[in-house]
Amino acid sequence: MLRLDGRDIEILKILQSEGRISKTDLARRINLSPTPCWDRLQRLEKAGVIESYGARVSYRALGPHVTVFVTVEMEHHRAGLMQAFEVAVQRYPEITGVWALGGGLDYLMQIVTRDIDSYQRLIDTLLDARIGLARYYTHIVTKPVKSPGALPLDMLLGDQGG
Repeated sequence: MLRLDGRDIEILKILQSEGRISKTDLARRINLSPTPCWDRLQRLEKAGVIESYGARVSYRALGPHVTVFVTVEMEHHRAGLMQAFEVAVQRYPEITGVWALGGGLDYLMQIVTRDIDSYQRLIDTLLDARIGLARYYTHIVTKPVKSPGALPLDMLLGDQGG
């Protein structure tokens, strides 16, 4: 694991909220000259701390949609079956997130489709794929209350940022 200092953490905080900031402005904000700032940025990228850069797109601005969280129970807990499921869900762009779970249920999926009919067609396709899906439970989002945002770096890193 890469050891981060206070400046590294400041770089990450700034980039989480201002991904389009220029390297010069970023260097100024953390009180470094551009070259050492650039070196830190490259080190964070190379270590995989910074995975990518991108824009957060508003679903609402794009038109009607439905967001569904689906909990999944698998038929069996054999590694090959779990792997087949994990590979299969990668093929569907409507499945925007998948997490393996402990404690009873096997997976949590986030699915975004145009409407409920589109969602059901996707589920039917997954069931027909024979990838070990035994049961699924649908949870329709009625309104977003808190959407994914910046990681709480200070809390996650504790005293590492000193």
